[in-house]
Amino acid sequence: MRAIHDNDELAALCAGDTLCLWAAQGLDGRGRAWASDDGDAVAVAGHAISRRDRIAVHGPAGAAVPLVERVLAEVGPSYRPLGDPGLIRAVVAGVPALAATKGFGWMETTEAPAAAGAARWLGARELPEATALLDAAFPDSDARPGIGEDERWAGVRDDAGRLVALAAIVWPAPSVGLIAGVAVHPDARGLGLGRTVCAFVTAEAVARHGTAALMVDEWNRTAVRLYEGLGMRYRPLLAAHVREAPARSRPRRGFVIGQDPGPT
Repeated sequence: MRAIHDNDELAALCAGDTLCLWAAQGLDGRGRAWASDDGDAVAVAGHAISRRDRIAVHGPAGAAVPLVERVLAEVGPSYRPLGDPGLIRAVVAGVPALAATKGFGWMETTEAPAAAGAARWLGARELPEATALLDAAFPDSDARPGIGEDERWAGVRDDAGRLVALAAIVWPAPSVGLIAGVAVHPDARGLGLGRTVCAFVTAEAVARHGTAALMVDEWNRTAVRLYEGLGMRYRPLLAAHVREAPARSRPRRGFVIGQDPGPT
């Protein structure tokens, strides 16, 4: 394998795959990328993006499987390969240290939706309210104020001045603005406020980065329909993790040993 140091070269090798470009984070130090010897496959390791170490994989299985194995040996067992389900199943079959996790979705658009309503960017003094809203409405959110780089939080307030809807652009790459932290207060659901705040941040992500994207659980059809209504296309993904070897038979290769980091 060979290292890729130029983001434009990466874009050409992965045919503009936005998942790979997001994981690379512009190859500014937060992400690293490699190509297989024949240039047919790429693997992009992003450190602590969306609170996890990830390896975005692109290309045919014959080139991707040995590439992922070598990249895992380079970066360590905390990194989780992810990509198109068929490709990740082939990677899992070819790298015995790996086990597949549950599927989820990557949604994206290059078209800015029409933004309407009272959504606006939040100031620093409002971020404690954003944290409180996440605690009440979405405690499992990976995105939280203060945890990501270059983050921007937007919200909607009700007539009483309460912050009742929230979304953010966090962990952005130069050409991909990632949307996360979408939450609506339980008392304000069913009023279209989730769509209002998501349209606002999606339009901004497209304007700034060219593409707006997000990750969504595949079972969450309500969320998927909301994002499809904003013009986003759904792409199924599968992730894998390095399984922990039994205590008495742990292989010596360090990348084989690791904890199951969760479903996605």
